[in-house]
Amino acid sequence: MKNKRITFCGISAALATVIMLTGYFPYLTYAIPCIASMVIMAVVIELGKKYALTTYLASLLPIFLFCELECKLLYICLVGFYPILKAVFEKLRSRILEYILKIVLLNVSVLAIYLLSTLVFGLSFEDMGELGKYGSVILIILANITFLLYDFCIGKMAFAYIIKFHPTVKKMLK
Repeated sequence: MKNKRITFCGISAALATVIMLTGYFPYLTYAIPCIASMVIMAVVIELGKKYALTTYLASLLPIFLFCELECKLLYICLVGFYPILKAVFEKLRSRILEYILKIVLLNVSVLAIYLLSTLVFGLSFEDMGELGKYGSVILIILANITFLLYDFCIGKMAFAYIIKFHPTVKKMLK
């Protein structure tokens, strides 16, 4: 039984990595990490948060080494581990506290991505083009809206996964 769980986690980590490698295609930079996070979501549903965290950690090194910069930063700093935290946040009694924690997590992650991009990888965000001096504020607002949409969508995908695939996977893991 434990070998099946470890195998499931290994295959899931490899699948998340392969999905992330497709981030080199144009226009998929932000969608691909979100899709890869669905694999972590499946592990949360099937095996729990501990195994999902292990799967996330196992996927980090190959993703860090081989994936496109913006993709990997988004996966590493936010959406890769978000399905695990989403399961924790949604057990809270207060919906207001749940969403406050989610928004705080997003904004801390955006700050981490910004700092890593500028200090470690040397990217420049100085020129916001037509957005001018309000560009960073507009981007933060849009990031918050997009994140709430992502949160809603991953919840719906979890529900669809439970209906469609969970019974089959549960039998395989026994």
